[in-house]
Amino acid sequence: MGRFAGIADRDAVQNEMPWSDRAVPRTVHQFLTRARDNWGGRNALTFQILSDPGSKAETLTWAELHRRATQAANLFRKLGVGPKDTVAYVMPNSNETAVALLGGSIAGIVNPINPLLEPEQISAILRETNAKVVVTLKAFPKTDVPQKVAEAVQFAPNVKTVLEVDLNRYLSPPKSWIVPLVRPKNPASHKADVLNFNAEMAKMPADRLTFEDSAEDRVAAYFHTGGTTGMPKVAQHRVSGMVYNGWLGGTLLFDETDVLICPLPLFHVFAAYPILMSCIQSGAHMVLPTPAGYRGEGVFDNFWKLIERWRVTFLITVPTAISALMQRPVNADVSSLKTAISGSAPLPIELYNRFKAATGVEIAEGYGLTEATCLVSCNPVDGTKKVGSVGIPLPYTEVRILNVDADGNVLRQCSVDEVGEICIANPGVFERNTYHDPDKNNGLFAEIKYLRTGDLGRIDTDGYLWITGRAKDLIIRGGHNIDPAEIEDALLGHPAVAFAGAIGQPDAFAGELPCVYVELVKGATASPDELMEHARGHIHERAAIPKHVEILPELPKTAVGKILKNDLRKLAIARVYGAALDEAGLNVRVTEVYEHKKKGLVARLERTGAVDEEALAHKMGEFTRPWEWAD
Repeated sequence: MGRFAGIADRDAVQNEMPWSDRAVPRTVHQFLTRARDNWGGRNALTFQILSDPGSKAETLTWAELHRRATQAANLFRKLGVGPKDTVAYVMPNSNETAVALLGGSIAGIVNPINPLLEPEQISAILRETNAKVVVTLKAFPKTDVPQKVAEAVQFAPNVKTVLEVDLNRYLSPPKSWIVPLVRPKNPASHKADVLNFNAEMAKMPADRLTFEDSAEDRVAAYFHTGGTTGMPKVAQHRVSGMVYNGWLGGTLLFDETDVLICPLPLFHVFAAYPILMSCIQSGAHMVLPTPAGYRGEGVFDNFWKLIERWRVTFLITVPTAISALMQRPVNADVSSLKTAISGSAPLPIELYNRFKAATGVEIAEGYGLTEATCLVSCNPVDGTKKVGSVGIPLPYTEVRILNVDADGNVLRQCSVDEVGEICIANPGVFERNTYHDPDKNNGLFAEIKYLRTGDLGRIDTDGYLWITGRAKDLIIRGGHNIDPAEIEDALLGHPAVAFAGAIGQPDAFAGELPCVYVELVKGATASPDELMEHARGHIHERAAIPKHVEILPELPKTAVGKILKNDLRKLAIARVYGAALDEAGLNVRVTEVYEHKKKGLVARLERTGAVDEEALAHKMGEFTRPWEWAD
């Protein structure tokens, strides 16, 4: 691990040699073999099913992880998975989830699928990726994942084998005795063979691959984009991009003495690449607390004790989790912590300050996206962190802020501090082939090589990247992407609704929450409560149900009738900030929200009496959007 204090350190690494000359492993199995050879007896991966810091856990060394991943790859090949065939997994976190990810990418193409998706979405992904094998849970109390997968496989005829993982092996008596008595029924409604993943793996050679490990830089993973709504798009990841993400972590951040706690799901690129692949590169130890991570029962209440138990040095987190942790006392020895790395959504400065005051540890915000195999930029862990920025572009990553038309033609490059679309090129970007569906790559690249992220941002005079908005209009609720069209379509299904515009309104906990503004059909009547009830009945994913429905006489529109979402965002910011200021009893009101060319949407505040400046800073610091005094 080198020092990462700023642009000079980044450039020093980059200037050593071109990325193509780096002596990095060319296959995932080579990558894992190198880790085994360097750190065979050291801890690689730990999973504990319960959040209690004294509960049973299973730890695999690098040698053991290598053996299991090799067995899994051999099993997948035996089941007919070739280098261009797909192994999907629909799993919460566990040691088997990591083994399936690695083994699947060694044998063929691994396809992690969010277990929170509905059966029709899971089925659509299985069909698009042509998955032959699916790894999932055996029926288990308090989860419907196996039942959803059984339903999905029914409509994915290419799936020939379902491999089940029984989480009961992680429990101790008496809980482990009770599970067989209360295990739900899951009658197979499909024609695929159902086998025990661990039992079938155990029959396979662990000391060698039974097939040639081709060094061709092939697609080894399909990760779907989007969070909880809509039909996700499937991004393609090459081995080189996966290794590049791990190489970054091992070069700039971690070494074999580090312990990373990762309560984020292994179906998401953040956990799979900057964390798991970085551990393979660096020899660091990865800890997975409970199948559901941060959503697991008791995880937040026990979190600081888990850090003490495993002597965690790096906390991998998101703003919503930091907010929840700050509502609990630091009731354990967390002196092992060096830093926290946060992604997925902007971090409010108030949260940053509260976390640093409570733990003595700084948070480094980063930026990545599924389409780029993940990492793009990060605040230097050893240097200046500009809170609210996403740091500096990482080695071998080129970020350009461009003014681009709909077809990807560059109109011009933006100057310093000027907002435009963030476009990137790095070893994780699969030029012209980002998405599995070729049609979805149309217009996705600027000047052939620069991936258009759909995010709006700017680069400041110090070279730090700031995200100011989203060209794609996605609502990001606690790291989950919500397609506003899902909400709008549901509301438009109500006979009284003529137009609907869904946006993300600011939220101190989740970053954004979905809200919707509605214009009624002329002469029709409906109440916000009635429309909310309609939304609940027609939006299938709970996270997408709007928190606020408001009826306007007329929605703001362009000359051609397109709804002006930024005008709706201004209304939402004024409403949410105004309510927060009133609730806090501060003598301040929002006079307007305007669009600043560098900062995006900015709230202007006005004093209505004597103001407690510290309390105001504290309250406004809970949100990510900037504000200023009107006078």
